[in-house]
Amino acid sequence: MKIREYFQTAKGYGVLATADADGRVDAAIYAVPHVIDEETIALIMVDRLTHHNLQSNPHAAYLFIEEGEPYKGKRIYLKKIREEKGGELLNSLRRKKYPELEGKEFLVFFRVEKILPLIGAGSDP
Repeated sequence: MKIREYFQTAKGYGVLATADADGRVDAAIYAVPHVIDEETIALIMVDRLTHHNLQSNPHAAYLFIEEGEPYKGKRIYLKKIREEKGGELLNSLRRKKYPELEGKEFLVFFRVEKILPLIGAGSDP
């Protein structure tokens, strides 16, 4: 199943894990990513610890846990490729409005490096 199709149908929640340049790890709850194409996803974030970590270490892992069946979902390994502060694309992708964050958000783009099932080591394109 293609990543776009997967996220159009799957219900659940995500956790984005990042680490700073010294390897100190952070994990944060994130919404379903915005699928730009089959190799690129984007997440909207503010300048907190996760965003800060990505400035010195572009690697991240997004863990998506599906509702319903236990232990079903995806592990998606990512590398940050660029970001934009605010802008029309960010506003067009936004699912919810947070007026207090307006002008403080970044649209961060990631290259999808690998996708694995939530449990197990097999490849899952």
